[in-house]
Amino acid sequence: MNTGTGGLDQLSPFQLKDRLIRYARAECVSGAATHKFLNAGRGNPNWVATTPREAFFLLGQFALAESKRVWDEWDIGGMPDAEGIAGRLDSFLSSLATSPGSMLLRGAIDYGKSELGFNADAFVHELTDAVIGDNYPEPDRMLTHAERVVQRYLAKTMCEERPPPGAFDLFAVEGGTAAMCYVFSSLRENRLLHTGDTIALGTPIFTPYIELPRLEDFSFPVVEIAQSRMASDHHAWQYSDAEIDKLADPKIKAFFLVNPSNPASFAMHPATQQRLVDLVRNKRPDLIILTDDVYGTFAEGFRSLAADLPRNTVLVYSYSKHFGCTGWRLGVIGVHQENIFDERIAALPERDRLALRKRYGSLTMNPDGLKFIDRLVADSRDVALNHTAGLSLPQQAQMTLFSLFALLDRDDAYQRRCRQIVKERLGALSKGLGLDIPEDPLRVAYYVDLDLAVWGRQVIGEDFAHYVAAHHAPLDLVIDLAQRHGSVLLNGSGFEGPPWSVRVSLANLDADAYEAIGRDLKAMAQQALEEWRRSKGPQR
Repeated sequence: MNTGTGGLDQLSPFQLKDRLIRYARAECVSGAATHKFLNAGRGNPNWVATTPREAFFLLGQFALAESKRVWDEWDIGGMPDAEGIAGRLDSFLSSLATSPGSMLLRGAIDYGKSELGFNADAFVHELTDAVIGDNYPEPDRMLTHAERVVQRYLAKTMCEERPPPGAFDLFAVEGGTAAMCYVFSSLRENRLLHTGDTIALGTPIFTPYIELPRLEDFSFPVVEIAQSRMASDHHAWQYSDAEIDKLADPKIKAFFLVNPSNPASFAMHPATQQRLVDLVRNKRPDLIILTDDVYGTFAEGFRSLAADLPRNTVLVYSYSKHFGCTGWRLGVIGVHQENIFDERIAALPERDRLALRKRYGSLTMNPDGLKFIDRLVADSRDVALNHTAGLSLPQQAQMTLFSLFALLDRDDAYQRRCRQIVKERLGALSKGLGLDIPEDPLRVAYYVDLDLAVWGRQVIGEDFAHYVAAHHAPLDLVIDLAQRHGSVLLNGSGFEGPPWSVRVSLANLDADAYEAIGRDLKAMAQQALEEWRRSKGPQR
């Protein structure tokens, strides 16, 4: 193994990944690597949901016909007309051969009418005008019908079909990453968090949640709520009661978590979730929670904290992983209509309320009454450009169709297949490693976080673990893996995980590649073992 990291340990794992990719590709080109370049360092799935995309492109064809119907010059069309448009879409679809996309469009319109009470012309016109992209978003927070559809989708996927009373207001955003930036900024702008306030992070966690609080704008001291629970000889990747109980400390103003987790990829244990719910209700009704639930659809029977603690929780959800659409940049922020954010803004000291009136005064005659969710929208465009805020309309159209696809999939066949894909790849990785990865009903398996130090202690012994730690840096593992085998993994330490852990994305390669990566890791362990044995000298 290498012994010097050359300052690479200062990099985010996502920046380090680019360096590892260069190492791996160079080795593959030179022929030194044992197999082809394999990048399991990023969670971009290698599958796509085809039916809602087919529906989107069919809708686009219909929308162009509608545009030309209104105004048809060379290369110029008009804005689609709403009157009678549902009937024209029905005729358009009837003229086509039956396909999954056309069936989804038919089912989507029927669902909107029968389940959500939509006016057919209004719904079809919103979708048609959206896919053309000829207007600013209106409302800027989210299109009216789109919001209703996504609310229903989140009720199914994030709330087990048992959403809390009332409703979540939604803000359609450019993926979960934009949601993170907007929420951090608006919490500070609206004096709900102040520079220097202490926050808690559920660790290990997606690296930007670690890095954002360190920026000068925030400078949030961090208390780690660690997934520290062990199950006999391996990490359970769950919070102990003692870790959850840290949140009773009133100096902690907010708790940010990813659930199911990244990098460990486990859903929170129901008993732990109930302990957290009880703690907030009984001891910390003022605690701000942000839950990032992008992997929720991969967990059986998932229920978001936003469903159990709607008053306290900002819900962040991204469509990217489930539907294979990272390039679409589709996400939503959800804030319940009855929430502590609006209440706390209303209770701010007069000096703060005066400053916020000035900030938002150009938007409304009653800036004091502006809801937190609408402040998020305004802040996303530095307030002055609020009139051009909002996710692009073609993106909102595709988001709506993704949601309707899931809602109309009564047997959840697509969702079950996505779960099966990653579980099959976990099995292939286990086969390559030559060891059993413990079964756990809470394991989501979008990623797997392997702690090689735990493995070394359990399989070989403490002496071996001490030797490796004394003679190598943790980053040596991922650097050597790239340089010797052409395989790219991310270092778990970059997620505030165990120093000798690695994160393997099970989403973006085929199953045989994970078996090969498992063999690579096994070979690395064997190399370290032989080095340790040589260091002990001749054995008598």
